[in-house]
Amino acid sequence: MTSESIDATPDLTRLPLFTQPLPTIGPRASSTPRLLGTPRAADDSPAVGVDWTLVASLRAQASEQLSQAVAADRTRLDRAAQEELGRSIVLDLIESAVADRVNAGDRAWPLGQQKALARAVFDSLFRLGRLQPLVDNDDVENIIIAGHDNVMLELIDGSLVDGPSVADSDEELIDFLVFLASRSEVNARGFSEAQPRLHLRLDGGSRLAAAAWVTPRPSVVIRRHRLMQVTLDDLVERQMLTPVAASFLRAAVRARKSVVVAGSQGAGKTTMVRALCGEIDPMEAIGTFETEYELHLHELKRHKIVHPWEARPGSGERGPDGRMAGEFTLDDALVDSFRFNLSRQIVGEVRGKEIWAMIKAMESGTGSISTTHASDAVGAVRKLVTCAMEAGPHVTHDLAASKLAATIDLIVQLDLRTSTVNGVSQRRRRVAEIIALEPGERETGYATTHIFAPDRDGTAVPAVLPEEFRSLASYGFDLPSYLMHQEVRS
Repeated sequence: MTSESIDATPDLTRLPLFTQPLPTIGPRASSTPRLLGTPRAADDSPAVGVDWTLVASLRAQASEQLSQAVAADRTRLDRAAQEELGRSIVLDLIESAVADRVNAGDRAWPLGQQKALARAVFDSLFRLGRLQPLVDNDDVENIIIAGHDNVMLELIDGSLVDGPSVADSDEELIDFLVFLASRSEVNARGFSEAQPRLHLRLDGGSRLAAAAWVTPRPSVVIRRHRLMQVTLDDLVERQMLTPVAASFLRAAVRARKSVVVAGSQGAGKTTMVRALCGEIDPMEAIGTFETEYELHLHELKRHKIVHPWEARPGSGERGPDGRMAGEFTLDDALVDSFRFNLSRQIVGEVRGKEIWAMIKAMESGTGSISTTHASDAVGAVRKLVTCAMEAGPHVTHDLAASKLAATIDLIVQLDLRTSTVNGVSQRRRRVAEIIALEPGERETGYATTHIFAPDRDGTAVPAVLPEEFRSLASYGFDLPSYLMHQEVRS
């Protein structure tokens, strides 16, 4: 075998991925799940599953050799060079193992099994180990782990199926998560009994959330972002919103309205923000502010200038100012960004007091976009008020409400529904509401208007258009179609 035998990009026709239809939900037939789509050997007999004990042994040897080689090299090897060196080491180790088997009188592993083993060792060194085949599978949207041998796969149609064990024990799974959190060269994160939660971006854009020591068994959820290069027109084709709603949102972004995208988990908020950002002029300078990179606007190459900021949790004891050593917050990033001549500031998910970063962004400029979790659009406003009040007792309800009403122009509410028709699960995401927010009622501190309200099937359709939004016609809003649909609905 040569170094070319392991490609930099996984070859789905050769590697032991779950590329065939996955089994239905139910008790596992055995404690060792069958690797579907396992490559066939030269004699066309199915290659057996990967021996993970052997993978662990080879990984340890490869890691030691790689560390020695890197230390001995006077020039600092970049990641690509280390991976290429790692491939060569892995293949040499497997050739030696095969030779040892033959010398001992055992049959050599089939070529397909050698390739599967090489990929598994390489993934354990540089990728996600036993999780990598699941992350590579385009049929899988979410990976849900509640213990090393209790794995569920949520497919793109909304169905749930059993997945394979991702470690031989809970302790091994935790050890791998600790390794995964610490190996980042740019933004390493701690994961320990003192820091029992982990939020991490993965290569390729997936997001990992994990908890251990505070749960009976280690819990992990990996969300894959399937739609990266996406536009509002793409979402119309997927029936996520109507053409007239798309024209309104397109015009709102071009007119520099500040927008919050709300919805439940998995409703498509990040995808919608990417589509909205696609309407920003390519020459505008954009700053993104996220706890973990999810938007990846700096990698999509749509815009000439994108400055991405990512928060860092810090570690160790808190200092006199109450902050951990190395901590870098969204507020810190926002303050820094004021020196970068930004045209737009895009703040990622708002879950708590980081909402003040979003408010500052919207006060400092125009056309900001952010996301939050909420079950409906008006509820999103109440949720954001509560988040703002988490900053401390000095933030009253009236202050929070007035700030939000003065800075947010629109809230786009997404809806996610999963239904079963003739035994087949179907998942539908759609824009359910678009409301305008403005200062108003004394009790709440704000007033809302449904520009698009949910129809009987949950799809957002024209409702009431405030006078100030009619000017969006000059930015491409299809006002005649809106008024026509509004009249038909009334």
